[in-house]
Amino acid sequence: MTIGLERLELDKTPGGSVFRIVINGKLYKQDYDEMVPQLEWQIATTGRIHLLIELASFQGFTLGAVWEEILFAAKHYSDIGKLAVIGRGLPWERGLTALKSLFTRAQVRFFDSADQQSAEMWIGCVPVGRLVRYPVARLTPSDKGRQGLHSL
Repeated sequence: MTIGLERLELDKTPGGSVFRIVINGKLYKQDYDEMVPQLEWQIATTGRIHLLIELASFQGFTLGAVWEEILFAAKHYSDIGKLAVIGRGLPWERGLTALKSLFTRAQVRFFDSADQQSAEMWIGCVPVGRLVRYPVARLTPSDKGRQGLHSL
């Protein structure tokens, strides 16, 4: 069992800060423990951010991850400008995206993986410079002494 957060990147674009989040497998609470501080730091620094979420081979959430998602959504209801979800076009992926739109003021759209370029254009992902790239180690949730993402 691996952690689902594969990659977290931050791009500075003419339209603002865009976080690209690539998910493989199942999301765990530990994924949110690593991801949320980075998102919150950027929100505190620049205000509203945009999210481009790639569901490479997404397999769902653990209960702890669902709870962290609810907490993040409640706290940052107005802090996300646009949220693009790229997936395989499965009905449940589209359904989760539609459900997500109920918990944010962001403009939310689903894109099939074949339309990734359209998603990037919609969200304004025309980078003028990569600010930060966070490689995420493939570790199991039970690993002790994990090194988290470093704050900026």
